[in-house]
Amino acid sequence: MAHDPLIETVFVHVRGKVQGVGFRLATVRRAHMVGATGWVQNRQDGSVEALVQGTPDQVDQMLEWLGRGPPGAMVKEIDSRREFLDKRFSSFQQL
Repeated sequence: MAHDPLIETVFVHVRGKVQGVGFRLATVRRAHMVGATGWVQNRQDGSVEALVQGTPDQVDQMLEWLGRGPPGAMVKEIDSRREFLDKRFSSFQQL
């Protein structure tokens, strides 16, 4: 599975009102719903970053959701870039 071309890995940086609103927990729940793997964590500058891994459809669903976030969040900006990793995550977790 390490070189499965159907698995994409995307690094995401989300800015706005994204801390103190349950963003990370909601992201974990959403990832479990769509079957994506990876991680999410707060950054010291008040933003959130995530590494999302899955099929193109799973990654697209996560990117679309991360652009909105949970109720209470106000996403102002989302940056994403494709990563080329051999590592495969078995679950999605909050770091």
